[in-house]
Amino acid sequence: MCGIVGMAGQGPVNQEIYDALLLLQHRGQDSTGMATAESSGVFHIHKARGQVREAFRTRDMRALLGDIGLGHVRYATKGTASNEEEAQPFYVNAPYGIVLVHNGNLTNTRELTTELFHKDRRHLNTSSDTELLVNILGSELQSEITGPDLDPAQVFRAVGRVHERVEGSYASIALIAGYGLLAFRDPFGIRPLILGKRPAPEVPGGEPRDEYIVASESLVLENAGFEVVRDVEPGEAVFISLDGTLHAQQCAKSTMLAPCSFEYVYLARPDSVMNGVSVYETRLRMGERLADTVAKYTPAGSIDVVMPIPDSARPAAMQVARKLGIEYRGKNVLLVDDSIVRGTTSREIIQMARDAGAKSVTFASAAPPVRYPHVYGINMPSRHELVAHGRTIPEIAEELGCDYLVYQEVDDLKAAIMEGTDLVDLDMSCFDGRYVTGTVSEEYLAWVEGSQES
Repeated sequence: MCGIVGMAGQGPVNQEIYDALLLLQHRGQDSTGMATAESSGVFHIHKARGQVREAFRTRDMRALLGDIGLGHVRYATKGTASNEEEAQPFYVNAPYGIVLVHNGNLTNTRELTTELFHKDRRHLNTSSDTELLVNILGSELQSEITGPDLDPAQVFRAVGRVHERVEGSYASIALIAGYGLLAFRDPFGIRPLILGKRPAPEVPGGEPRDEYIVASESLVLENAGFEVVRDVEPGEAVFISLDGTLHAQQCAKSTMLAPCSFEYVYLARPDSVMNGVSVYETRLRMGERLADTVAKYTPAGSIDVVMPIPDSARPAAMQVARKLGIEYRGKNVLLVDDSIVRGTTSREIIQMARDAGAKSVTFASAAPPVRYPHVYGINMPSRHELVAHGRTIPEIAEELGCDYLVYQEVDDLKAAIMEGTDLVDLDMSCFDGRYVTGTVSEEYLAWVEGSQES
């Protein structure tokens, strides 16, 4: 998972992009980067390992000149977290010069790597699928250019060709030197991307124009005083030219909105709205349904106190406690987590509760058992790492060391997210094994697992 932001303003954007990255820090702490562009087309790029506050010094910010830019916070899902070369953004110098950031995970990287070398004649210097993506975009833009200038129609045709070649999940933002800012989303809308607008500020001696922002989460827009316009649609591209004109076009031949359910379970901030769905309200509904399941599978009177772990589970835990009528005291403890993936942290927390004097420990997950790899941008690539894979719930409870273990039902999670919305599908692949793009094979999963182990 990663967090991305792009902004086209009327003055320097470096500080506002920095502030946006702080708000998106929860989406990645391995590395961060920013790129800005001056009207002349000159790029300024800074990227480094670590978190935002430690990566950008005053001298770095002063060098990031320009009224258009983008930023990224990274949690490594492909490549190597310790390799600073794989921090985003990525840059290619042709055509014109392109800088790109990407949230998601491509699932046909083997085929694309071969194509780029033999067909596109482009060199890759890292194992990052973001470097693949920026080179494919560059290659397709190059093939669309017929005259001296680049126009939005050519940009949109190039994005259409990217959709035809690339498989997997990708919410992307790019700067094209001398032309503007481009944002596009994969045809399934798996990873989020939201468009915002701020009314034209008064500019002494200049012509005012509206300012635009695209980001992973709506809280970034609202914090900076932007009005949420809408989500970028699956398969859609948005292009903001240097004169501030917004162009948008559907670029995919077929689309279906199937956002990642894990955004609502864990990844997103609770004060964000994604695809028209409030993350906080979703987590409350998850707690409502989880309470019914807890009551169904645990003996009456076996719980005295409800505790959320980590803080992202607090809304669900609040609703569980409210619905079950449980006070926040006692020694029979119900621990509510947002999800259980590898089980290592859960096991440690259960032991801590016992060491603190808990008579019994019931452990509840607001998400269903994670039994399958997640290949669309979350670091869950190997089945053998998942504590629920190949185990029954009693076997998982024994592995974790709790007295009772309760998981959210798959249908209840789906209902909690989709209730009262226009959503008709979700990517729940890590829970049910159904990969919405239809391109993830057993052979691919085995290859991913093998490449992670080597």
